Amino acid sequence: QVQLVESGGGLVQAGGSLRLSCAASGRTNSVYAMAWFRHPPGKEREVVIGITWSGGSTHYADSVKGRFTISRDNAKNTVYLQMNSLKPEDTAVYSCALGFSRYPVVPFPTNDRWYGYWGQGTQVTVSS
Repeated sequence: QVQLVESGGGLVQAGGSLRLSCAASGRTNSVYAMAWFRHPPGKEREVVIGITWSGGSTHYADSVKGRFTISRDNAKNTVYLQMNSLKPEDTAVYSCALGFSRYPVVPFPTNDRWYGYWGQGTQVTVSS
């Protein structure tokens, strides 16, 4: 079993920044990738950004390129999402997700059904 605990959400004005953290615990060996998804009000859940545990591959949604970055600290089993230049349309519940694979997955997995473990979600609200 794997547990994911997110932190760092909140309310911020447009143009501001937030950093989300996702700490994984439990059976984390053979983790292949972690990703952040968001669920805006009234819309479908979408992948925002992701990274392989080796750090060799990343994925960025077009809407966040140049504004969001992802990083990981393997020693702490933690992934960070740095969000800069936030916009009101970034408002959503952000959830981290983790998936296992023994083999490389190409292209980077962006389908939420690939991920077997999810955090509880954290609200990010960007005011205009």
